[in-house]
Amino acid sequence: MMFLWYNKFMVKSSDVISWEAEEYVVRDKNAWWYVGLVAVGLVLCGIAILVQAWTFLVVIILSVFALIIYALRPPRILHYSLSNKGLSEGDRVYDYADFKAFGILREGNHFAIVLIPRKRFAPRVTVYFPENRGEQIVDMFGARLPMEEVKLDMLDKLIKFLRI
Repeated sequence: MMFLWYNKFMVKSSDVISWEAEEYVVRDKNAWWYVGLVAVGLVLCGIAILVQAWTFLVVIILSVFALIIYALRPPRILHYSLSNKGLSEGDRVYDYADFKAFGILREGNHFAIVLIPRKRFAPRVTVYFPENRGEQIVDMFGARLPMEEVKLDMLDKLIKFLRI
């Protein structure tokens, strides 16, 4: 059995850590959020009609409906497992070699591991985890990837601001 050393913790390479978490953080939206969304949609529709941009009009209408459906949909509970092969999210497997580092984000009471990809235009992978399993999960990632400070990028800040 092979052992990996990280920050004075001994992690067996054959260990598997499993947990379940929501796929994203649910942000509270009151009735005014929906009213504001529809109002912005109507203003953009009015502009599209004025300039006779019919394709833009269709895109705005579909976008508003899609955002409403997405906002009303509860997050799925995803099953995660972490092993020496990589991170498994349901049927999908992320290999450690695909990432150059990881970081930890805290958003209120929610904790997440953010995996930073090696490929330039690949998206970051964000995995939420329960606080009571955090030390094990961070140790397992830390044994295989360097840890970096991560911050919300512009898109994440916009999503948080809009409470999507």
